[in-house]
Amino acid sequence: MFDKIFRLDYFQNQELLQVIILIFGILIFASTLFFVVGKIKPNANLGELKSRTRSWWVMAIVFLVATMFSNKISFIALGFLSFVAFRELYSILDFRNDDRYAVFWAYLAIPIQYYLAYIGWYGAYIIFIPVIMFLILPLRLVLRGETKGIIKSMASLHWIIMLSVFGISHLAYLLSLPELPGFDAGGRGLLLFLVFLTEINDVLQFIFGKLFGKHKIIPAISPNKTWEGFLGGIIFTTVIGYFLRFLIPLPVFEAVFVSFLIAFSGFSGDIVMSSIKRDIGVKDTSNAIPGHGGVLDRIDSLSYTAPVFFHMVYFLAY
Repeated sequence: MFDKIFRLDYFQNQELLQVIILIFGILIFASTLFFVVGKIKPNANLGELKSRTRSWWVMAIVFLVATMFSNKISFIALGFLSFVAFRELYSILDFRNDDRYAVFWAYLAIPIQYYLAYIGWYGAYIIFIPVIMFLILPLRLVLRGETKGIIKSMASLHWIIMLSVFGISHLAYLLSLPELPGFDAGGRGLLLFLVFLTEINDVLQFIFGKLFGKHKIIPAISPNKTWEGFLGGIIFTTVIGYFLRFLIPLPVFEAVFVSFLIAFSGFSGDIVMSSIKRDIGVKDTSNAIPGHGGVLDRIDSLSYTAPVFFHMVYFLAY
């Protein structure tokens, strides 16, 4: 019974274990460093650094637990993540009362999308939301008979299901990819590689921006982002990806290129969500994580990096 719930082979894989130790080693070091600096220099402005570190602790624990359990439980956990992210986006966007029936259909699409990923039916998985739901949701809106504001509702509803469900569901599909000869890390290695690089890229861009940032990259969208932070994150995330390439079934050049794409697409996802929140006039999508905003605030980059990484690895290795 116990071995049907937990992946007992998880901690027997030395490659996965090394990355887990690395992740929590970095978190312990950062938390200790900020604590010591705060004691030595009480006036030091460490609030945002501490907040981001605490957020990273939450993310690391969530995804570690998700990968420790059996595939069924992992898929349910990741599906719930999409559900919460979808609800957060829906709650801050201005939908009409007549849209709630189509929204219900969109919620129903979440378990279907994750089931398709679970059984590894790639053909159905890849078209279900971009094609089938793209056609069904507008029809459901039209059947209500109210056309005022319908274009906005069509666009908004499909966009949030693409971002919060389709994008994030690629995390789950990584666990369904078939085994490859000589590649022991498997889907859980791919998931750890993706999540770690996405989060470390976010941290590195923030740190380099704070230390060296002088030139704003898109001040109208995200005033704190600088070219120095962007380039520092891109370069060092790519380098880290090179050293962690044993977690993915790709040769050196392709592993480096994929790491670069993760860094770039992570930045893209972050600024896209920043633009949405700025347009609406909110700082966070919700208060689901006290002191850290909503779930989507923590995984906005993953909604971009997950499909980019998945399809590159799928094309190159599978």
